[in-house]
Order: sequence, then C-alpha cells, then structure tokens
Amino acid sequence: MGGENGGRAATLRGSLSESATSQKLRERFEFRAARAFAKLPPKAQVRLSRKPPVEIGGCRLDPEIQLTLALLERRGLPPIETLPVDVARQVVVAQASLYGGPPLPCGSVRDITIDGAEGPLNARYYTPDEPGGPHPLLIYYHGGGFVICDLDTHDAPCRVLCKHGGVNVLSVDYRLAPEHPFPAAVDDARAALRWAYEHAGELGADPERIAVGGDSAGGNLATVACQLAARDGGPAPVFQLLIYPVTDMSSERPSRRLFAEGFFLTESEMEWFSDNYIGGVEVDTTDPRISPILADDLSGLPPAYIVTCGFDPLRDEGEEYAHALRAAGVPTALRRFPGLIHAFINSVGVSPVSRDALIEVAGATRAMLSTSAAKVAQQAAEVS
Repeated sequence: MGGENGGRAATLRGSLSESATSQKLRERFEFRAARAFAKLPPKAQVRLSRKPPVEIGGCRLDPEIQLTLALLERRGLPPIETLPVDVARQVVVAQASLYGGPPLPCGSVRDITIDGAEGPLNARYYTPDEPGGPHPLLIYYHGGGFVICDLDTHDAPCRVLCKHGGVNVLSVDYRLAPEHPFPAAVDDARAALRWAYEHAGELGADPERIAVGGDSAGGNLATVACQLAARDGGPAPVFQLLIYPVTDMSSERPSRRLFAEGFFLTESEMEWFSDNYIGGVEVDTTDPRISPILADDLSGLPPAYIVTCGFDPLRDEGEEYAHALRAAGVPTALRRFPGLIHAFINSVGVSPVSRDALIEVAGATRAMLSTSAAKVAQQAAEVS
C-alpha cells in the first residue's frame, strides 16, 4: 500500500473509532442529506452531479443514482481494495448503517447459531408480521466478494424481503476469505441449506417451501448450493433468488469492460475479491463451484428469479446464466433494472428508486412462493 493510501487508511481507522456520540451525529447528518438529495427533481439531481445524463448501451443511469455516485467520488475515500481487510470490513459496515436507514419493523428478528461445514455459524432469523403460516423460508447469503460484509451490512435488505415478501429469512454469516478461502464459503452455504431443512419446523417455517437467495457473491453461493443439492441427494430448495449474481470467474464479458470504473463496483475491486477468495490456492476457475454457469448440466435445478442492473459489471454474466437455465428447461424469470448499479439493495434507506426495486423483487418472491412447492415452477414460467 502506498503512503497516501496508508495515511487515508489510518484516517479511516481513526474516524471509525471515534466516540459513539459524534459518530451517531455524523451518520444522522449524512443520512438526512442523502434523503434530501434523493427527493430532488431528476433534472436537479443531474445538474448537481456536474455531469451530463449517462446513457450506455441503451440504458440510462437513474438521476438519483448519478448524483449518489458523484457525491461518493467527491468524498475522495480510498478504494476498498487499497485498505487492509479489517479496515475494509469496518468501512462497509459503517456505510451500510448509513445507507440502510432505520431498521424496518418485522414480526421478529433474532440472532441464532446454525451448523456450518466445520463448526457453528452466526445467523439472523427474520419473521414477517402477517397472519397465516407457516410462511416460506428464504436462506439468504450476503454479498461482499466473499471477503467483506456480514449480517449487519445486509440487515436492511433482509428486512425488506421479509416484510414485503412474506417470507421467513435466515441470513447466514458464512466464513470469509482470505482467512477462509474457497471452498469454505461454498461448504458453509451447502451446510446451511441442509441445516435449514432439518430445523424448518423448529423455526416455524414451511418445510415444503424452502428457497435460497443472495446478492453478488451470495448469489453465486445460492445457485451453487442449488447445484450441489440437486446432485448429492438434497433435499434441494424449491426456488432461487439471484440478485446480480457472480456466475463466471473464469472469463470476462462486455459489461465488465463497459462499467469497469465509475459505477461503484470496479474492476480492481473485483480482482481484489478474486485474489483473496481463490488467489492463494491452486484452483481451477472453471470449477462449477466457482463459476456455476459452466456446470455440465443445469437441468433439474429449481425455478429462478434473476435480477441484474443496467450499469453493473456483472450484468452480462447474470443474464447469460438466466438464458442458460432456460435452455436447460429451468423456469427462469429475468428482471433487469436499467438505471441501477451493483449493490442497490444496500441503499434502501436513502434511495427511493433502490427501495422500490427491492420491494418489487420481494413481491416476485412472494408470488413464486405463495403456493405449494409444486406450483413454484408454474409461477416462475408466468413471470418470465
């Protein structure tokens, strides 16, 4: 790390360890400012970004998102990949606290412990506050490049999925790299699915409607867990929710080059994630547990709802995976949000456009899991 970034990292450490009172005041101010900017008319948002409207490949960046990116750029914070891993994790937790907003009320939220592949894992269990039941269970794997993020960074999106999706959500704190490189996260994802089936009744969930979901790296783990369960005797989930998933770490597609810089998730950050996850071990990146799109046989997998964003480096591989699932006979719905960027689900507290998009995703999840397991495939076919 260079001296300049090292100094910035030291500054970040200091700001992250400031008194609880001053930190809360700063976060409250930044939250209110972000909310205020989000309420401005679109033309004003573009003007404040000091850039013309952004349109690439037929997609126009949402003005609210354009202003947010411009404000982040002006803050001049060091890129995540230039920081020590421990500092990077603290930074994303602090950002999640700001952009996630005040906790959305659910029926109940409690921290529990589940069985991982090599020991206990922390998890967080959300139940909806609505009549009926037992409700479906969504096992959720958070994003973060297999390196950063945790239960707290994804608390806000899990609450939205629970409340607006009408599902119980089991958020899993799987082991992270570089302390635990591939295949630790994969093994934990599979173990968490197995644990959920064994304990669904104790959790008060419907054992006939267990689904998996995740964003980015978590989307990778969700669909890999589906593939493993389908081949090792299961039981397999009835539905998979994949939000801008990582599906191929062996090659690049045009969106990786189009949006390599300036749209939150960068090429250098993705390389840092990859180096930490698989760089220190001898591994074949064409292994389907790393690049699930390269599996020999995708048939027999559960119905999928795949979300992509118009300005996301991972857009093309997510959409290509949707097409591959359809070609294999898997009912698959593909929803592209043309004006959004990677990680939009982590901004639901300050970004109305991001919140509305995730509520739509939650509604689709509710629809697909609202009937018996036998009807899930039909629901997916109808919305695709």
